Amino acid sequence: MSDEHTTSTPEGPATEAFDAQAFLKTVSEGPGIYRMFDDSDTVIYVGKARNLKKRLTSYFRRNLPDAKTRVLVSHIRRIETTLTNTETEALLLESNLIKSLRPRYNVVYRDDKSYPWIYLSSHQAFPRLGFYRGARREQGTFYGPYPSSASVRETLRLLQKIFPVRQCEDAFFRNRSRPCLQYQIKRCTAPCVGLISEADYAEDVRLASLFLAGKSDDAIQALVARMEAASQAQAYEQAAVLRDQIAALRRVQETQYIDSRHGDVDVLAAAIVGGIGCVQLFTIRGGRNLGNRAWFPSHDRQASETELLDAFVLQHYLADRRGGFIPDEILLSHASAEGELLAAALSERKGRKVQLRVPQRGERRQWLGMALRNAEHAASSRLNSRATL
Repeated sequence: MSDEHTTSTPEGPATEAFDAQAFLKTVSEGPGIYRMFDDSDTVIYVGKARNLKKRLTSYFRRNLPDAKTRVLVSHIRRIETTLTNTETEALLLESNLIKSLRPRYNVVYRDDKSYPWIYLSSHQAFPRLGFYRGARREQGTFYGPYPSSASVRETLRLLQKIFPVRQCEDAFFRNRSRPCLQYQIKRCTAPCVGLISEADYAEDVRLASLFLAGKSDDAIQALVARMEAASQAQAYEQAAVLRDQIAALRRVQETQYIDSRHGDVDVLAAAIVGGIGCVQLFTIRGGRNLGNRAWFPSHDRQASETELLDAFVLQHYLADRRGGFIPDEILLSHASAEGELLAAALSERKGRKVQLRVPQRGERRQWLGMALRNAEHAASSRLNSRATL
């Protein structure tokens, strides 16, 4: 449902001062979004409201305390509104419009078309692991998403050392007549030329899947059982290989596992240094720290950390149906101005409850401290690099 109101004439956009009083008489009191245009008929701000009339009236009070709002209002030449059925619908429409229109006075994040995953195929006798980006239509299992391509490639490198599941392309695999270099350096078991049975290869795939799903303890138990069986059968060379696998997996646990509850958590911290805003995202899946990434949105110099975080949650998770994976819990360095509404929209999109909170103590507070230090450092580095140009 939509209902648009503008002060522009049929011949073109308005060029005179905006008549706020006349416009406000036409505005609905229902939920919806509004788009503000300047004298070049460019959208300069998109917002949403539970009560459009009340929200838009607030822009035209005398003695506005916020300098940023005063500057914004001085550039308004017309406003369009779109009514929605609920405030949540307005929130989703707002996020899509901000991403597509990139208004000057909104906090805007660069639109990453998709996020990288690790893909495990399922339609072959000898499945492959690999880097994947794009719509997840292939047959198989996807693990992630990961915060960056580098974190995917690092995980694949670790996996190849512990579980030698092939990572080569299918065309390469089908045309081998002898083992490749990966077999020589013990990163693959050469299923392409029949040097491993389907059953043994399937076990390696199962263990790699457990690791990627955050169930490394189960993988270790399975390896320990195999090592003990090999020792009892006096297959000492095989037992030594399994021992080394167990040791390598435990080293990975020490460096990557930070959540004993094996939950899916995103940790978001915002910092502004010298007008440069940064949001740092740490991605935890199945208790594993998959890595981190910094975002530097375009924003007004007077934007707050809360505004940066609210805009990130809106655009990263909710902007469209291809939005990022929504974890069970999102930790914030600063309290959200619209926490209840955002949490409700996230829960509706995910299909189950999503928590959006600022932890005050414990290990989750420590994660936030780490993310905040990284955000401050990244913002300072960006500021310094601009100063030296």
